[in-house]
Amino acid sequence: MARNIHSLPGNVPALRVLFVAFIFLPLRLVTAGGNNNNTTTSPPSTTAFSSSRANVPAASLPINESNGAVDLTGGYYDAGDNVKFGFPMAFTTTMLSWSIIDFGRNMGPELKNAVKAVKWATDYLLKATAVPGVVYVQVGDPYSDHNCWERPEDMDTLRTAYKIDAHHPGSDVAGETAAALAAASIVFRSRDPQYSRLLLNRAVKVFEFADKYRGAYSNSLYHAVCPFYCDVNGYQDELLWGAAWLHKASRRREYREYIFKNEVVLRAGDTINEFGWDNKHAGINVLISKEVLMGKADYFESFKQNADGFICSVLPGVSHPQVQYSPGGLIFKAGGSNMQHVTSLSFLLLVYSNYLSHANKIVPCGETSASPALLKHLAKHQVDYILGDNPLRMSYMVGYGARYPQRIHHRGSSLPSVQTHPAHIGCKAGSRYFLSPNPNPNLLVGAVVGGPNVTDAFPDSRPYFQESEPTTYINAPLVGLLAFFSAHP
Repeated sequence: MARNIHSLPGNVPALRVLFVAFIFLPLRLVTAGGNNNNTTTSPPSTTAFSSSRANVPAASLPINESNGAVDLTGGYYDAGDNVKFGFPMAFTTTMLSWSIIDFGRNMGPELKNAVKAVKWATDYLLKATAVPGVVYVQVGDPYSDHNCWERPEDMDTLRTAYKIDAHHPGSDVAGETAAALAAASIVFRSRDPQYSRLLLNRAVKVFEFADKYRGAYSNSLYHAVCPFYCDVNGYQDELLWGAAWLHKASRRREYREYIFKNEVVLRAGDTINEFGWDNKHAGINVLISKEVLMGKADYFESFKQNADGFICSVLPGVSHPQVQYSPGGLIFKAGGSNMQHVTSLSFLLLVYSNYLSHANKIVPCGETSASPALLKHLAKHQVDYILGDNPLRMSYMVGYGARYPQRIHHRGSSLPSVQTHPAHIGCKAGSRYFLSPNPNPNLLVGAVVGGPNVTDAFPDSRPYFQESEPTTYINAPLVGLLAFFSAHP
């Protein structure tokens, strides 16, 4: 039986459950002994630059610069580790902002939490871009971090800070950061005009830096970012993505001309059915197509054609090598953490459906066609699958429904809380908790994990990180999806 996507036991909206993990600050971990407001953090070690728990405020020491210090407190961890990766964090921020821009009116009382979540991220991104010509893109050595299984409160791994600059370019992460700041400026335009102007002005400067000093950050910082968030797709799409959001936020002709002139050079038509922290192509085409469908920008017609191509490539029953469906109907793409593709692509299906509805258009796909209603149905089916309408009757959102993942790949969830175990747990001492077959002692309520494989099987085991690890960029697009379907069940 299909599960109603806007309710769960106790009539608590699924959107609210999602915000418990991703938005409420500080994070509430539910322990076996009851609620534990796990908000205290032990002082960072003398080697720590920043100590951040997943999805909650960070404690920090300043980073020394020749002209002073850079404050890198705040921000989000990407997943179940203790590293602040700027590339996925910026993408998460962009997607949260887009969710509010298009679906904020459907969020009801959760809208204030969504806005808080965006501001928590943008406050950090403003700090990371405070030095002109520099963007701090990562805090924490990923190799030392991934060699340990430690609570954030006990963290004693290297907190090295990594940056890009004119001599070590990173147009990908800088372009995404510019997009995040620009998108967020729209969110705050009427709520806090002064903050909105600050975000937009910084986005302009960061984009100029990204465009002037071109290169992939994984070439400049290979040993720090690869294979974790290595840019496989190239930096060109992030330049178009950043320009598209700057155009939407500022309406300046220079960005419209930049997009028009660089469409071919920056390969807007490549891999049109990819969208995520590394590849923005489908998102670029859908975002820009809104103006075409509204009759305001015929010169962007090729972007609409690409967006139509994206839609046709993900329709069930269409033979496309890059998009599959599991027997239970879940979108599946090669690579790890499949649910990131499910939520991001479903978000685009829903967004484009709304754009088509307003323009009274459909998408022709050879002998068939895709109506706005069909696209909404496809997106809703993916959300229903996530929340339990699947062969295993498993909700992949922790804390939602009667059955959900119990052994997620997440340090704070899997290790005993400081309340129940005040003593320090060392780097390797946490391994026994990682390898334990027991359920996690703390529920990371609202976190959505990587999900089942192409056969709909799910191991529910910490070592299977591709299936059991939650990420912010899985949750962020789901915010918009749940908001819409909660208002349109």
